[in-house]
Amino acid sequence: MPGSAPANGEATWPKDVGVIALEIYFPSQYVDQAELEQFDGVSAGKYTVGLGQARMGFCSDREDINSLCLTVVQRLMERNGLSYDQVGRLEVGTETIIDKSKSVKTVVMQLFEESGNTDVEGIDTTNACYGGTAALFNAVNWVESSSWDGRYALVVAGDIAVYATGSARPTGGAGAIAMLVGPNAPLAFDRGLRGTHMQHAYDFYKPDMASEYPVVDGKLSIECYLSALDRCYSVYRNKIHAQWQREGVDKRFSLEDFGYMVFHSPYCKLVQKSLARLVLNDFLSHPRPNTETGPFSGLEAFREVKPEETYFNRDVEKAFMKASTEMFDQKTKASLLVSNQNGNMYTPSVYGCLASVIAQHTPHHLAGQRIGLFSYGSGFAATLYSLRISQDATPGSGLDKLCASLCDLKARLDSRRKVSPSMFADNMQLREETHHLAPYVPQGCVEELFPGTWYLTRVDEKHRREYSRRSLNDDLPLEAGLVNSTTATEQHIPSPVKKMPRLPASTAGPEVVTVTNGDH
Repeated sequence: MPGSAPANGEATWPKDVGVIALEIYFPSQYVDQAELEQFDGVSAGKYTVGLGQARMGFCSDREDINSLCLTVVQRLMERNGLSYDQVGRLEVGTETIIDKSKSVKTVVMQLFEESGNTDVEGIDTTNACYGGTAALFNAVNWVESSSWDGRYALVVAGDIAVYATGSARPTGGAGAIAMLVGPNAPLAFDRGLRGTHMQHAYDFYKPDMASEYPVVDGKLSIECYLSALDRCYSVYRNKIHAQWQREGVDKRFSLEDFGYMVFHSPYCKLVQKSLARLVLNDFLSHPRPNTETGPFSGLEAFREVKPEETYFNRDVEKAFMKASTEMFDQKTKASLLVSNQNGNMYTPSVYGCLASVIAQHTPHHLAGQRIGLFSYGSGFAATLYSLRISQDATPGSGLDKLCASLCDLKARLDSRRKVSPSMFADNMQLREETHHLAPYVPQGCVEELFPGTWYLTRVDEKHRREYSRRSLNDDLPLEAGLVNSTTATEQHIPSPVKKMPRLPASTAGPEVVTVTNGDH
């Protein structure tokens, strides 16, 4: 059972620490990228083919980073039948900063108030799109450490990705991911198998505190991303070779050893190029590649190329994208569902890709596979690591529950409302004009939000923000906020240890609430 302690109660390293449950949230509205091409006056296919994007989700002024995280956390807790006193660590990874001091995590703690649980470690972690991965690593490390008290860790990654008018705007998006971390997980971390690369660069950064928009050096950003991928893959490969050698396994590691390979996805076309990049790495590192048949067929002309000289080499790119076509279809294409339909979510991006893989496959198809994940954040920080999927795909297993919780992902994407490019542009202009404005009352329509969505009601003269939740039941008033509601519960996950958490669950029933980002 996910989260349960070993029967013998031995004080050993927790087994199979990883992701037990995963929830994703994205806005209820999107703009069509083909229509945006026409509106922007660019050539047909520039966004849809050149970037590989079909739709882009975006937030009205009713949603901010606090509301996104409130929504995804409460949705995860409700759908998995969890009580807030079962959580001992909560960390938020985000680069969407609306306060230079107060963390998003402290705002989310208002969901814990009814339970009485204030003993929750963790704060916010920030480095561009890498913050969610850093928060996830911290959660896993906590569960595997002497600090662990037997409760779950909760990791939240959320962002609103917006750009000034221009070529970067269609690479935006918005959303949040919440992940429940503990032992005996259906998605367990491969211990000791992380390849990390950190380096200084100004490829993408946000120096203007008064603006949501980043400063982007597009070409440098691609070079940093691909160079980090090369380095991380090399380190990961060396570590797994060393591990296999200790275990007496005599084989070479390659992409074939990953059942799936998912990437941080600024836009889908870069992901396809990135998989081709890993095939290039396999080709160059292989002592005697077969260039007569198989995936390396016809690539002998590239045997002596240096990776650092090929970031923008069209011949290399074209050849290895062709060579990796079948592998892309098998290992990566399914991961791009959310990215293609919702855009770049920044910190949640790679985990939206992970959710997309799980949502489109049965437990029996996934069981026993190893998933490679590449996380990248500008500035820059990157890690390539792997998760092992549980072998247990029986009904009611942790893997079965995880797949069931995400099986409606495509339907949820399809249920969103399409907005015209002109309305999208007006929305972006409104956000630009009202960013950090105080006092302020949002203008966006609450009725157009998904049921159960938290939203901003006002910002007072001291920049303190207040939120309410749209009811899960459309028949109830829109201002109703139901805490600890059981109406959306689909399954129950037990406490991670036999001994229940020391903070008892509150017996108070659901109530209508309004939450804020500060005391009044």
